Amino acid sequence: MGVNGSVLAIDAGNSKTDVALIGEDGTVLSTARGGGFQPPVVGIGTAVDVLGSAVERVLDSAGADAGSVAHVSACLANADLPVEEEQLTEALRARGWGRTVEVRNDTFAILRAGADEPRGVAVVCGAGINCVGMVPDGRTARFPAIGRISGDWGGGSGLSEEAMWFASRAEDGRGEPTELARTLPAHFGLGSMYALIEALHLGRIAQERRHELSPVLFTTAAAGDAVARGLVDRLAEEVVALSSVALSRLGLLDEAAPVVLGGSVLAARHPQLDDRIGELLAVRAPKAVVRVVQEPPVLGAGLLGLDHTGAAPEVHARLRTQYV
Repeated sequence: MGVNGSVLAIDAGNSKTDVALIGEDGTVLSTARGGGFQPPVVGIGTAVDVLGSAVERVLDSAGADAGSVAHVSACLANADLPVEEEQLTEALRARGWGRTVEVRNDTFAILRAGADEPRGVAVVCGAGINCVGMVPDGRTARFPAIGRISGDWGGGSGLSEEAMWFASRAEDGRGEPTELARTLPAHFGLGSMYALIEALHLGRIAQERRHELSPVLFTTAAAGDAVARGLVDRLAEEVVALSSVALSRLGLLDEAAPVVLGGSVLAARHPQLDDRIGELLAVRAPKAVVRVVQEPPVLGAGLLGLDHTGAAPEVHARLRTQYV
């Protein structure tokens, strides 16, 4: 099968990887799913091996040879800084999967999946929080997004930690009362914050399960708890701060530019959060057009690849129809 003008699209998150081989006419020739991409944990070489397993299956399924692909468009988790993108670009180029390679942070895939052209801003709130923006001339706006040391606040993990902080202080008297002191431990079948703290500290509840408390926070807020509602409002403020600064950096504040929202927290469509984001954006970026992305990020990686190869608009449109 001829794939000389094809794009190998890779969307790799911490928990899973999606790969698609896209023909030069925008047709999806084959797809595969692989494991999570975590170079900080396993090293770049081992992490790229995980991608390689899925890539090999995609190429084999399409009857294509490694190196016959025109362009590799890889949107990768943990590619948070330009220097990390450069390192990963070299690592993927060394595998010989395509004649050209472009690596971006995975937030760019969500932005491109949710925007009709490579123009706009995306805020992603899943385990963490991140924001990127781009315009057709190649300029981008981004933040380091590596935690509190880079000024970040929010994300499922951060919200769970903040909720526990307020709940713990409410229970022992250092802080104001909040229903979180009851609802958070109740999620794990426990009767007090002390019991939850002990269970987490001693490992009876795995640390990675703390993210389960983020939905509990939103449920408690929806029931009217003032402390929980305050945390939801603060997250809205962070989303708007990120998006409005990115729009400003790209000169898009005075245009009807898309603000694409993605990630598990924002995709859950919590009414209080959605409403507050809308209210704040109406003040700081009144022309912004908010959209919660529903399409898979691998579509965005594919569209970025077609942008790179100069594919015609109808090719982009054909690719989109296959991910509706």
